[in-house]
Amino acid sequence: MFDKLSSTGYHLALNGIERKTLVYGEKMLMTEFRLRKGTVLPRHAHEHEQAGYLIKGHIRLSIGKEVYEAQAGDSWSIPGGVEHGAEILEDSAAIEVFSPIREDYLIRAASKT
Repeated sequence: MFDKLSSTGYHLALNGIERKTLVYGEKMLMTEFRLRKGTVLPRHAHEHEQAGYLIKGHIRLSIGKEVYEAQAGDSWSIPGGVEHGAEILEDSAAIEVFSPIREDYLIRAASKT
């Protein structure tokens, strides 16, 4: 699968958070997130392992009992089933990879324009 840079295909995940499924395979899926300053991603957990990279901005990321100040160039890995969340401290963008693939993200990806 190959995807070209495009400003279309973003979907509202929460107020202040947009996501776009970029590419996916049999066992993993890559998503871009646009994150607006002041937004809080509530703590949650899911079965998917995820790895992320902050392209730009500044976020406070909580993974389990740990809290990290992430800035552009920082990366993280979150095991499946571990509670995590984030506070968006300035407008930010991140890339995250999920395994296994998130079926809920595929539904929106199929309608990409």
